[in-house]
Amino acid sequence: MIIPARFNGPPTSGNGGYSAGLFAGPAGEVHREVTLRMPPPLDTPLTLLDGIVRGPDGAVVAEVRPAGDLDTVVPPIGYAEAVEASTHYAGFTDHPFPTCYVCGPERTDGLRIFPGRLADGTTAAPWTVPDDVSAATVWAALDCPGGWAIIEAGRPYVLGRIAARLDRVPSPGERCVVRGALVGVEGRKALVNTTVYGPYGDPLARARATWIAIVAAH
Repeated sequence: MIIPARFNGPPTSGNGGYSAGLFAGPAGEVHREVTLRMPPPLDTPLTLLDGIVRGPDGAVVAEVRPAGDLDTVVPPIGYAEAVEASTHYAGFTDHPFPTCYVCGPERTDGLRIFPGRLADGTTAAPWTVPDDVSAATVWAALDCPGGWAIIEAGRPYVLGRIAARLDRVPSPGERCVVRGALVGVEGRKALVNTTVYGPYGDPLARARATWIAIVAAH
């Protein structure tokens, strides 16, 4: 498998959610938990064997296992409320990775999911499903909205682990709402939940994830 360069998160590595979705397998096998052990390399042949994703040099990129129970959802809100929330997206003014495929404001060819924070600390964003949607695309949509429930100016985080359950891959052109919520923080780790809702308010996908704060180099 290969992560094409357009699906980046940080400029030189794969978006965590998209990469995890690719590692999780085809649409029928997406109830998985993926732990990223290193930034997923772009345009590089990767192999998956016995739940271990390795690069061409044998380095462990990720580990994949069954996800267990994934029942929690972030409560739904209306599409118009999500649109309003997105106008307050902090990433418009301060973004650690502005070319991120999912939430980068400098990407015109990305998912353009801009999760703004609501008064209760949760995030919300509208999402118009692209023509090339896949299970991995939905994993990507489940990624960043959770992260933006903890990311602050000057305090970047990256995805460390994500477990996802997909009930339905949305159709191209559908107008969805993506919700994110912070569950708790322990040291450099933040636990978050995310949910993708369909046009009629039905939960299409949900995830729990662990984000890791990046330690600045000195």
